[in-house]
Amino acid sequence: MIKDKVLTPVRKFCSWYFSKNALPYWCVLVLDCAIVFFSGLASYYIQHGAMSLVQHFRPVTYGLLLSLIVFIVFFAVFHTFRGVVRYSSFVDLYRLAFSTAASCLVLALLHELQVRTAIAPCIFFPHIHSAILLFVIATTLMCALRVLVKALYDNFRSTNNKQNLFIYGCLEGGISLAKSVRTEKSARYQLEGFVSGDPSMAGSWLLGAKVYYDDDSIVEIMKRKYVTTLLVSPLQTERFTKRTSLIDALIQANIRIMMMPAAEEWDGKSNLSHKQLRKVEVEDLLPREKIEVDMMAIGSMLRDKRILITGAAGSIGSEMARQVAKFHPAELVLIDQAETPMHDVRLYMANHHADLEVKTIVTSICKADRMEQLFATFRPEYVFHAAAYKHVPMMEDNPAEAVQNNIYGTRVVADLAVKYGTKKFVMISTDKAVNPTNVMGCSKRICEIYCQSLNKAIADGEVEGCTQFVTTRFGNVLGSNGSVIPIFREQIRNGGPVKVTHPDIIRYFMLIPEACKLVLEAGTMGNGGEIFVFDMGKPVKIVDLAQRMIKLSGAKDVEIQFTGLRDGEKLYEEVLNDAEQTKPTRHPKIKVATVREYPYELACKNEKELLELSYAADEMAIVRKMKEIVPEYKSQNSKYQELD
Repeated sequence: MIKDKVLTPVRKFCSWYFSKNALPYWCVLVLDCAIVFFSGLASYYIQHGAMSLVQHFRPVTYGLLLSLIVFIVFFAVFHTFRGVVRYSSFVDLYRLAFSTAASCLVLALLHELQVRTAIAPCIFFPHIHSAILLFVIATTLMCALRVLVKALYDNFRSTNNKQNLFIYGCLEGGISLAKSVRTEKSARYQLEGFVSGDPSMAGSWLLGAKVYYDDDSIVEIMKRKYVTTLLVSPLQTERFTKRTSLIDALIQANIRIMMMPAAEEWDGKSNLSHKQLRKVEVEDLLPREKIEVDMMAIGSMLRDKRILITGAAGSIGSEMARQVAKFHPAELVLIDQAETPMHDVRLYMANHHADLEVKTIVTSICKADRMEQLFATFRPEYVFHAAAYKHVPMMEDNPAEAVQNNIYGTRVVADLAVKYGTKKFVMISTDKAVNPTNVMGCSKRICEIYCQSLNKAIADGEVEGCTQFVTTRFGNVLGSNGSVIPIFREQIRNGGPVKVTHPDIIRYFMLIPEACKLVLEAGTMGNGGEIFVFDMGKPVKIVDLAQRMIKLSGAKDVEIQFTGLRDGEKLYEEVLNDAEQTKPTRHPKIKVATVREYPYELACKNEKELLELSYAADEMAIVRKMKEIVPEYKSQNSKYQELD
C-alpha cells in the first residue's frame, strides 16, 4: 500500500513528462547551473563547516554566481545541455565531465589570480582543493540526474509500451537473446524470466530475471506475469518442439511463440538477435530431431565439380541448388521448364553467388535433342534429378503425362549421364513408390527400376559407362508447392472451412533443407545401385495439423470439413515395400533398401512399350501396363481399381 502511494505520483509525473516533447535546452541548462551552485555550497560546507558558510554566505554566493558564467561557457562549448536527457549515453556523460573539469580548472586559476592581485577580496573563488571537490560533487549529481531520468524513462516504457516476455533456454542462446532484448533501442520487450529444463537452475537469476523450471505450471506463471511472448533459444528448439503439451497450453493462453526459422541455424558464436526470430509456424512445431550431415565429405565431393540439377525451380530442386552452391562447384547447370520460378532462382543466384558460374536453362527433360546438347556442352560430373510431376490426383487424370515426363524424362537424363561420363546420378524418388496406389507413385517406382537396372548393367559390363546411380526416397516435405500447409493457411485466411480428406489420414513430414541435406549425404555414401530411404520420424495426423494451424492463426470459428480420400490416395504412406528389408549406413537417418532387381533389357522393353502407349493416350492400357511392370501397384479410390 505504502509502495503504491509512493510510486503512483512518480508514474503520473513520468507519464506527463515522457508523453511530452523533450525539455527545452534552457531548462536543462538551468538544472545543471542549479546543481553547480548547490555543489559549490556543499563543497564549501565540507571544507569549512556550517559556521563559516553562514558567516561568508554572501561572498560565497557571489563567487558561485560568477563561477556559473564560466560553467555556462564550457557547457556551451561541449554541448552538454543540447542532448535529450532521456536518451543520454556515455558520450554525453564524458562531455559533461570534460566541461566541468575545464570550468573548475579555470576557477582555480581565477582563485590564484585573486590571491596574487587582491582583486575583489569579498568574492569567493574556489582554490584547487575546493575546485576538485566541486568537480566531483557537480559531475556526480549531473550524471546521476541523467541516469535517473533515463532509468525512469525505461521503466515508463516497460509499463506502457513493452510486452512482457520469457525466454526458453538459459544457455548461450538464451543469454544472447536476453542481451539483444536489453540493448534494443526501440525496447519492445520487457524480460520477465527464463525457462530452463535443468531443475538446478530454477530460482536463480540471470540478467536481473528469474529462472523457472520447465514444468506444467510454467504457463500459469507466465499468465500471472502478463507475458505475451515466448522467445525460444535456437539451442533449445529440439527440446521445445517435443513439449507438445506446453505448446498447446501456450497457444491456448494466446502467448505468442517466436523462434529461429527451422531452415536456419545459429553457429553459437556470432551475436544472436531476437530480430532473427519470427512468429512460429506449424512446421516449426512438428517434433523432429536435428539432422547432422557430413558437410566436409559433401564439400569435397562437389567442390570444383560440374553439377547439373533437373527440376531446379521446384521446392526440392531449388533448395538443392542453394545448398550445392555453398560448396563452390566449378559450374552449376540448372534445368526446369517453369519459366517464372526459374527466373526467381536465377535472381537468387545472381544476388547470393555472383562469383559462381551458374547456367539457368528453361527446357523439358523430355526433349532428348536439347538435353543431349546440354550434356555435350557442360558434361556434368554429378547429376541430381529432381524433375517430376508429383501431384497424385493430377497424374491419376493424366497417366500419359506421368509416363512421358516422369518415366521417359528420367530415362533421357539417365542415358545421357552414362553417355557423357557423369560420375554419379542421384534420383529423388518418393515414399509413394512403395506399394503404390496411384499412377504418380507407380511412375516413380518404374524410374527407380530403370536406374537400378542400368547401374547393374554397367557393373556387369552389359553397358559401357562409369556412372553410379543412387536413388533416395522420402515423404512429404513441409512448405513444398502444393503441400497441405500452404493450402490450409489459405483456407484459414479465407475463414474456412479447412478441408481434410479423412479424419484418420497420416503423413510423414520432413523439412525441405533437411531432406536436401540427406540427399547430398546419400549421394556421397552411395556406390551405385542403392535405394536409400530416410527416417522420416513420427507420422503426423493431418487433422491434428489442421487444428494446430487454426489455433496458431488466432482465427475463430474456423471449421474442419472432411471431404473424402482423393483419387489414388491412401490413409498412410510407407517408406518400404512389405517384402523389402533395410540395411544400416553410417548415418542413423539413412538406410539402404534391398529391393527386387530387374534385368536391364526388360526395363528398357517395358519403358519403350509404355511410351508408345502414352502417345495413344489410352489411359486404361497405360495403367494396365504399369501394373504389369509393378505387380504391387494396387489402385485405391480410383477408376483403375477394375484393373486389379
